[in-house]
Amino acid sequence: MQAGTSGNVPDETQKPLPKLPVPPLNATLEKYLQILKPILSVEQYENSRKIVEEFGRAGGEGERLQQKLLEYAETKRNWVYDWWLDDMYLRNPLPLPISSNPGMVFPKQPFHDQAGQLKFAARLISGILDYKVVIDARALPVDRARSRKPGQLLCMEQYYRLFSTYRVPGITKDSLVSPGCSLMPEPEHIIVICRNQFFVLDVIVNFKRLSEENLLTQLKRIVTIAMQDEEDPPPVGILTTDGRHEWAASRARLMEDSTNRDSLDMIERCIFMVCLDQSLGFPMTDIDKPIDQDDVHMAHQMLHGGGSDKNAANRWYDKTMQFIVSDDGAAGLVYEHSPSEGVAVVQLIEHLLKYLDSDTRKRKLLRAQSICELPYPRKLRWKLLSQQFYDDCEIAKQKIDLLAEDLDLQITRFTDYGKNFPKSQNMSPDAYIQLALQVVYYRMHGHLTHTYESASLRRFQHGRVDNIRSASMQALWFAETMSGKRYATVHEKKQLMRAAIDHQTEYMVQTILGYGVDCHLLGLRELAKELKWPTPAIFADVAYRDSNLFPLSTSQVLTRLDCFMCYGPVVPNGYGAAYNPHEDYILFAITALRSNPETSSLVFRETLNTVLLDMQELLLSPSTNGDCECNGHAEINGKENGECH
Repeated sequence: MQAGTSGNVPDETQKPLPKLPVPPLNATLEKYLQILKPILSVEQYENSRKIVEEFGRAGGEGERLQQKLLEYAETKRNWVYDWWLDDMYLRNPLPLPISSNPGMVFPKQPFHDQAGQLKFAARLISGILDYKVVIDARALPVDRARSRKPGQLLCMEQYYRLFSTYRVPGITKDSLVSPGCSLMPEPEHIIVICRNQFFVLDVIVNFKRLSEENLLTQLKRIVTIAMQDEEDPPPVGILTTDGRHEWAASRARLMEDSTNRDSLDMIERCIFMVCLDQSLGFPMTDIDKPIDQDDVHMAHQMLHGGGSDKNAANRWYDKTMQFIVSDDGAAGLVYEHSPSEGVAVVQLIEHLLKYLDSDTRKRKLLRAQSICELPYPRKLRWKLLSQQFYDDCEIAKQKIDLLAEDLDLQITRFTDYGKNFPKSQNMSPDAYIQLALQVVYYRMHGHLTHTYESASLRRFQHGRVDNIRSASMQALWFAETMSGKRYATVHEKKQLMRAAIDHQTEYMVQTILGYGVDCHLLGLRELAKELKWPTPAIFADVAYRDSNLFPLSTSQVLTRLDCFMCYGPVVPNGYGAAYNPHEDYILFAITALRSNPETSSLVFRETLNTVLLDMQELLLSPSTNGDCECNGHAEINGKENGECH
């Protein structure tokens, strides 16, 4: 946390945050059954209900595990953190591009040549280093909660992992390495990647930070050296696009040579990376083409670089922060997700874009050093001692090309209204959008599905996220009536909408306060493994397995700027849905896989636009509660007393 105030005035920022609580077992099991009910058939639900009740019976294995978990939690600052990190990221064998690493797209920049590209990149690097000064001093103002105990301090550790953190691939499990884990001195260099070649750019020379003028000089030198290489450089970066186990094996072979070890060390210890990309070849915005197409092209560039013949090898996906600047004005970043959530990345981006837009005369200027004092950037070398390496590269190229071609991505700015409309109806904008996504999925597929929405646990020491489950019985009843499966009057539909949003809001509140379901069940499951107990039936149940697969993976990424986050679906038959609600419009990034015949991001986008309009029309429609034709609506409302209202 940041430094305390002087004198004897108590500084509340110095108070330790509370530990993440262990929720009561019975409450978690009750919520878990509520999660399963709208998804499973009656027969499947009854089978799972019996398993859950047996797990939770007095004196049973659930209670014994719960007691062990309570004891374990006393010994940890955050009892779920390591288990969650392993389960979410470090034991996931899938490739990082699209499957794991999100992309952030900046507003398109007004340059169309290499000179503009390098000038922008120099300012970008300077802005990042400006922010890093504050990070290194651990002097960021401490974030505070804005709702549900507003003003409560939030954990800031994610911010301090943004730079110099690195994910090392492993044969069975990856490792997350940070400066605090090493005796090595703090790095003073970044890596610039140009034409698949890696360059060490020292940003501290003679104990002084390079000015923008110096950075521009060094970037020009890098481009000149890269273009002078007459032979195609080995596309080492393409290996980081492969599955984690495959990349771990390739990395082990590279490490056999000292030259490669030195190059890997410089890459892995750098502060961050800058990728100087070439255009993907798409025409950027012209007068006849909607801006959404530019957004789509730039999103592809951030997520996978356009494939092996474009910029996919102009990356190193294990590095936490990679900033991308293309010569056609596309700019943004791709980040390795395991060290931090989007909130820390968004704060950095807002600082950067403000820095980039600031008047040069008003910005803090660093004195430029003489060009003759600047050591030339050093190109990293590789010794490829066997045909196996080239075979690994070819296999990785084929895989990333298939992934890139398979990504079905749509960007839409819904401009009929923004978050001000649900606010005007006394509804949470996030809960409103989540309910809309449930209706979209129901209209497209005829049922609800397990949905992931991250809920911040930063109120607690080393808090990351738990899951807000948006697929509820209340959402199901509303989706059925909005899709014509069940009849309901306008008044009843409004009631159902508010009931679903109230349920979503309450579930969110309980989750951010530490009483979510997913982390608790994960802790019980992993503790049983560590104790070498037989796998409890609740975790062997197919319903539990399926509940941890998310055909609808969603995330609200709030930023005041017109930029957006995007990521791929997390299962083959799923969707990724990131959204940024502004006051008067909502920006959505929707993804699916072309190879799956069940999904379509275009149909999802079109259905989403329709649903958002339908929900607005419903709320603005006049209704009375005296014209209800009571022909079975009690079942819709979930009432047991047979009354509709």
